[in-house]
Amino acid sequence: MAQGQPTLKTRREIDIMREAGRIVAETLALVSKEVRPGLTTADLDKIGHDYIRSRGAVPSFKGYNGFPASLCTSVNEEIVHGIPGPRVLQEGDLLSIDCGAFYRGYHGDAATTVGVGRIDLTAQKMIDVGWESLWAGIKLARAGNRLEDISATIQEVLERNGYGVVRDLVGHGIGRRLHEPPNVPNFGRRGQGLRLVPGMVLAIEPMLTQGSYEGRTLEDEWTIVTVDKGLAVHVEHTVAITDGDPEILTLP
Repeated sequence: MAQGQPTLKTRREIDIMREAGRIVAETLALVSKEVRPGLTTADLDKIGHDYIRSRGAVPSFKGYNGFPASLCTSVNEEIVHGIPGPRVLQEGDLLSIDCGAFYRGYHGDAATTVGVGRIDLTAQKMIDVGWESLWAGIKLARAGNRLEDISATIQEVLERNGYGVVRDLVGHGIGRRLHEPPNVPNFGRRGQGLRLVPGMVLAIEPMLTQGSYEGRTLEDEWTIVTVDKGLAVHVEHTVAITDGDPEILTLP
């Protein structure tokens, strides 16, 4: 988790971060379109890696604290940080894809969760509620509000729909470093936390579970799974705090 005070970005820096974010968004769109039964997560990682490099950027994740790939690909009960490899995707799987790109000195970071082939209504509802919680949180990413206004709103949407809210993993500030202060939990109390000011840039990323919100790390020292093997969903956008409406930087 990132500690310390947030680094405020200038308009010029936010403009560059929007370009980094666009590369991330385009990569996620491209990779998501390719998802189908029979493909491996390593196949998807190569597609993502090659596209990021083709746009003049560098994958943020590759080599980060030793992470070996360009994307995080987390399947079914895997919450986050799944390492792409030989795993073959099956009809009905849930796949979370997390992507970062480093461009002209700044990072963009976003994630989506998609179904592999046809998925059941239970899984689709989890994805839909994940996005609902993210959009609700982003609406409160405005100057003058408190950080935990975002957190509490995400928590309310997820818990109202009966899902677990992951506690041990949080969103974060982002800029020249992939993870900067402040931490952005997906749970909290309205009116608490840092006062939001223009120039803050936050990676807001709800992580929800079908059952228990508790996770454990696998032997690969990266992949975090639900302890009860319930499904998990992860969605994320990078958002700039401005003088007016929040500005989503990871849109295509």
